Amino acid sequence: MISLRNVEKSFKQGAGQVFVLRRIDLDVARGDFVTIMGPSGAGKSTLLAILGMLDAGWTGEYELTGERVEKMSLKQRAELAKRTVGFVFQQYHLLDGLTVAENLEVPLSYRDMKHSERQAMVADALDRFNIVGKKDLYPNQLSGGQQQLVGIARAVIARPQLLLADEPTGNLHSAQGEEIMKLFKGLNEQGTTIIQVTHSDKNAEYGNRIVRLRDGWIDR
Repeated sequence: MISLRNVEKSFKQGAGQVFVLRRIDLDVARGDFVTIMGPSGAGKSTLLAILGMLDAGWTGEYELTGERVEKMSLKQRAELAKRTVGFVFQQYHLLDGLTVAENLEVPLSYRDMKHSERQAMVADALDRFNIVGKKDLYPNQLSGGQQQLVGIARAVIARPQLLLADEPTGNLHSAQGEEIMKLFKGLNEQGTTIIQVTHSDKNAEYGNRIVRLRDGWIDR
């Protein structure tokens, strides 16, 4: 599903160049549940941003679902991401001017489906995440944990082929975090490919493979 070859990310500093990622080769099969681990500053979140096409300032080869990302325009990359990828961030990135239900509907607005279908999927997500009572509230009326639950529900509502999660339980208490990881495991068993960045050994146990980064390199 994913193939990276010689992917690098750097920026200029004075007369020199500082590398964030170096010569990254990575293959992820459809249905994998991969955990990316490593110390702070290792390049984990940068790699995730490249995989999700949120970062275009890199070199190398990236193939996603048979399409060569490095050959695409920014618009084409954005369209591929909308069709294929769901994101879960440690910071919730909810839209402050929209209610919970409206936030959940945003990813569905990019898809060719009837309004009634979108509403049914929103209702299902509200029920699955036990947030029906919050559907008409705005993000600033929710606790941090509740905002993260909404963020995760939004990420998976359109049933993306690839789910990217950056410290998905970082702002949740342990019981909520465990519930989220069980949900991820269930999604993976149903066919969703998942790549998560985490410092948690416990969260890593839910996946089937660990990729370790150190100073921008994959630690072999």
